[in-house]
Amino acid sequence: MPVVIERRGTAAVVVIENPPVNGISAEIRRGLLDAVRDLAAVPDLERVVVTGAGSIFCGGADAREFDMAPVEPHLPDVIAAIEDSPVPWIAAINGAALGGGFEIALGCRYRIAAPAASAGLPEVTLGVVPGAGGTQRLPRLIGLAAALGLIPPGKVLKSSQAFEAGLIDRIDDDPVTAALGVDFALLAEGPLSRQPAPAPDEAAVAAAREQAGKRLRGQVAPLEAIDLIEAAATLPFDEAMTRERETFLRLRAGDQARALRHVFFAERGAKAPEPIASAEPLTVTRAVVVGGGNMGASIAYALDAAGIRTTIVEHDAEAAERAAANVARLTGSAEKRGLLTPDQAADVKDRIDILTDYGALPPAQLAIEAAFEDMEVKKTILSQLAKVLPEDAVLATNTSYLDIDEMARSVADPGRVIGLHFFSPAHIMKLLEIVRGAASSDRALATGFAVAKRLRKIPVLSGVCDGFIGNRILARYREAADTVLMDGATLWDIDEAMVDFGYPMGPYEAQDLSGLDIAYANRKRQAPTRDPARRYIPIADRMVHEGRLGRKTSVGWYRYPGGGAAVVDPLVDDLVREEAHFAKVTRRDYSHEEIRTRLLSAMINEAAAILEEGIAQRASDIDLVTVHGYGFPRWRGGLMFHADRIGLKTVLENIDAFAAEDPIAWQASPLLRRLAESGETFAGL
Repeated sequence: MPVVIERRGTAAVVVIENPPVNGISAEIRRGLLDAVRDLAAVPDLERVVVTGAGSIFCGGADAREFDMAPVEPHLPDVIAAIEDSPVPWIAAINGAALGGGFEIALGCRYRIAAPAASAGLPEVTLGVVPGAGGTQRLPRLIGLAAALGLIPPGKVLKSSQAFEAGLIDRIDDDPVTAALGVDFALLAEGPLSRQPAPAPDEAAVAAAREQAGKRLRGQVAPLEAIDLIEAAATLPFDEAMTRERETFLRLRAGDQARALRHVFFAERGAKAPEPIASAEPLTVTRAVVVGGGNMGASIAYALDAAGIRTTIVEHDAEAAERAAANVARLTGSAEKRGLLTPDQAADVKDRIDILTDYGALPPAQLAIEAAFEDMEVKKTILSQLAKVLPEDAVLATNTSYLDIDEMARSVADPGRVIGLHFFSPAHIMKLLEIVRGAASSDRALATGFAVAKRLRKIPVLSGVCDGFIGNRILARYREAADTVLMDGATLWDIDEAMVDFGYPMGPYEAQDLSGLDIAYANRKRQAPTRDPARRYIPIADRMVHEGRLGRKTSVGWYRYPGGGAAVVDPLVDDLVREEAHFAKVTRRDYSHEEIRTRLLSAMINEAAAILEEGIAQRASDIDLVTVHGYGFPRWRGGLMFHADRIGLKTVLENIDAFAAEDPIAWQASPLLRRLAESGETFAGL
């Protein structure tokens, strides 16, 4: 039974059982409603305690039902029945209480949480608003301003935070036992729906809208949630509940909610495919990171946080000092943000050893080289690691572009070599490209996936090509942007067009952040194999030659006076016009829509080629890479989901039109053409 009732003297314990997260399916809703009705008829019952089976209270609505017609009983009706029950209900929150799960708790008279529990209404992350009274009960519990700080950004609070904010009444190691012993007088207060409405707060509402406009730009649900919370202060409860339900159902059927559900399920499905999944991974207790620069130190910090004892190896004492400084910077930042205490920060620095002697390395099960992008350097490192580490240790490279198969040939057993491409900063970014070389063993790859799970990363399997999945698409994105720039657009118009689409920043501001010299070095490496017939835009090269490397030099595509915000630099526009003159280009104006169409079409076409070549296994993998690694707006579902939404026939028509200008750069992917002409989608592959 999905809802189990246990009698405990004059109390009853109702247990939600729907693994893995005790989601609120139609069967759970029916079971809860039956429990309310059945227990209301028990004459000697004093209280009902509702809790979850296992380590989760209730993870919220079953998102799989969102694509179906609503099925009775609806959750608002279930919670209303809990509130109206003559027997008071108490929520014993033994683990996560999210979305509809926390709305059930809000329907109870009292809430007790375990120390490791969490609570929140993060529905906006799925493109909807709370649909069972969350926008109306929470403001009555903690006030309008506090509710505005939680629901629109989709915050989830730990128990201690939830207690401080007033979401729960008590913290206890055993919430069920505590609920059974709660003083009955504490349950006498009526349900939240009958509590006074919160006081209006125009300033808090205005601040919430401003915040949503900045941080959640383009998203509909947060603004709708703000409107509903504001209505809690002015509308009767029942009228506001009707509005909330209508808003929830409308948003649930919308494009943004569909896109966000797609990403949600893609993340859940980001696992090792067969036969990798059946291989036995190494148990990694010790790891080595070669290179203690910003990336290497960040990888070491992430491994340490996952409980993997880590050693950084550097080439000399001076580099080792820099590595120690980088680790100290990371721990210092975590300390300032309250993520580590001073003692914990000191422990991290003590645990991460920094050596300069390969012969002194511990017998680690995993090594990750994070040196700069030079093939010979990386081959030398892997060869040295192979000699000093156990024969079965996995040797991983963090390269962003280079050929892993060539690297693997530098060791006696190339099956040990895989790619683990972290994204900067490695301790924060969730994406991890796991690159399978021609010789990579299933066990080595399974170890990579197991480490990704421990690091709480989203793993995506990639084949070997220049740039793998993400950087290969990024290179085509930048090439298309540079072409539009040369042919008439301004770089700030290009950036603005992509920010309006939903990117956190445009391609040029993003390059300034990472450094123009990085992409320049990669272009130099590719020069010998570049198609001489393919149009080449030299503007970015000239920027580097003139020392305009981005934020680190305070000038790049933009100027950064005093290290502050980006400022448009007219000199760059002069430089672009000069290069266009040299190339005999007749420039023209581009609308933001034209810019977006070209850049997105270029990326979609390149991604289709990546799928056809088998570099990516699934279209949803490309969606995860673009969302989690490159800032593609999550609420658009990722690059391939967005392409399907546009319609592949339309995408192909655009590419064929651009091919009239440049048939080499705009040669349509055969896969894209086949799907478009047959009416199929990337999702259907």
